[in-house]
Amino acid sequence: METRYIFVTGGVASSLGKGIIAASIGKLLQARGFDITIQKFDPYINVDPGTLNPYEHGECYVTDDGRETDLDLGHYERFTGIRTSANNNVTTGRIYQSVIEKERRGDYLGRTVQVIPHITDEIKRAMLLNGRLHGYHFVITEVGGTVGDIEGLPFLESIRQLKWELGKNAVCIHLTYVPYLAAAGELKTKPTQHSVKELQSLGIQPDIIVLRTERELSSSVKRKVANFCNVEPDCVVESLDQPTIYEVPLRMQEQGLDAAILRKMELPVGDTPSLGPWRSFLERRHKATKIVTIALVGKYDLQDAYKSILESLSQAGTYNDLKVKTRFVNSEHLTPHNIAAELRGVDGVVICPGFGERGIEGKICAARYCRESDIPTFGICLGMQMMVVEFARNVLHLSDANSTEMNPGTKHNVIDIMDEQKTITNMGGTMRLGGYECHLSAGSKAAAIYQAEQIRERHRHRYEFNNEYKETYEEAGMYCSGINPDSSLVEIVEVPTHRWYIGTQFHPEYSSTVLHPHPLFLDFVKECSNTHTTK
Repeated sequence: METRYIFVTGGVASSLGKGIIAASIGKLLQARGFDITIQKFDPYINVDPGTLNPYEHGECYVTDDGRETDLDLGHYERFTGIRTSANNNVTTGRIYQSVIEKERRGDYLGRTVQVIPHITDEIKRAMLLNGRLHGYHFVITEVGGTVGDIEGLPFLESIRQLKWELGKNAVCIHLTYVPYLAAAGELKTKPTQHSVKELQSLGIQPDIIVLRTERELSSSVKRKVANFCNVEPDCVVESLDQPTIYEVPLRMQEQGLDAAILRKMELPVGDTPSLGPWRSFLERRHKATKIVTIALVGKYDLQDAYKSILESLSQAGTYNDLKVKTRFVNSEHLTPHNIAAELRGVDGVVICPGFGERGIEGKICAARYCRESDIPTFGICLGMQMMVVEFARNVLHLSDANSTEMNPGTKHNVIDIMDEQKTITNMGGTMRLGGYECHLSAGSKAAAIYQAEQIRERHRHRYEFNNEYKETYEEAGMYCSGINPDSSLVEIVEVPTHRWYIGTQFHPEYSSTVLHPHPLFLDFVKECSNTHTTK
């Protein structure tokens, strides 16, 4: 079967959910037996989101092969279970970087390098690359931003060219917004009409229009959109707000979005898949009534900054027949005097990842309070490192213990950058990124949770547990239960005498999916529910 290409663009406003629609399409086609991948093309000039503040772009998602990417790739993986790679997220910065490198090498034979054809040719090459490398049945491409953004024009021009070149093997899906004007008591389609006209002015006729709305659309509204936007009536799909993003694939299937795509590409539609496991997940989610409250101790008061953690906790709650309620606790404001009040009523605590000194004393304060109060505690990356620092200060009595990230002059550098990293100056060059192997100690809590001795998890960090202190920690009761077999770097610490006190140098949230929740989150939430029952 030839590779088919689906392009998802957006109009009217950002944050309408192009990533969720792209992930839902992938899920529905996958359920029909097709081999799919989903990729994101971002118009910003950063080479990748690795150096972006989370307030700018939310969480930075990391692929197993070590690429720092857009958070939408997390949605793609959680919905479909696929594993994305460096080729699944491309920015304007990467495109221009590649073209400039080719120009410097002389690849263009002295010709003037221009947006058309050189930039658009590079974009097209990147859009087709996954299909050509791996022979997927479908490659779904989401383009960030909205129609009309000046930085997105080269991407849309590339799609225009590919639509002509690929013929029936390419479909364009345009997601827009239908607002409700309360004063008029009407849903307004004019923004959608303008968005489609803008797309048409660039030479792209959308094949399918998805209408994001907060109110149910009548058949007359859908017919109006079809008439004014030159699409078939059954290719106008409503995307009504849902109680959870995981309902979206079912709503898209009910309206025949996947069937419309197949018809447009002249492929047999066949029977509608049952999506049994997905429906079972949602049924358990809806039936759960017991609530556990988990505090997220971090410094970014923005839900997208911890998106994968939130989704992992939510998935683990469902599989424990619970509803997880999260409470953000700003670590900048935590002190020994207010910590008890700030964490009052919580069943467990996640000490969140991050970079930089801001808010770390609050994380250390939270780690101590949870350790001494026997509250289930899960430290991730920097969260794990602050658990290590806290233990050094208050159990090992090394009062100035710290990470050299925060205090380069500390005498007790329990968290430090490795010698081989110190000579690298390029941002990102000192990072341990992507998947690494980890050996779990027999008899450890971690090994019992994973039910395995060898695991592989994804990393995004620069500083490590200082192995010079390993023996001292273990003598005092904090065990290094996960070790990288190649470098001997510590991956997991735990305090066995505590109910649930585990820190991971890696990011387990990147590996948790709807149908395969991560074992650490499953066990952590289960233990949190035990806290709830004993209150």
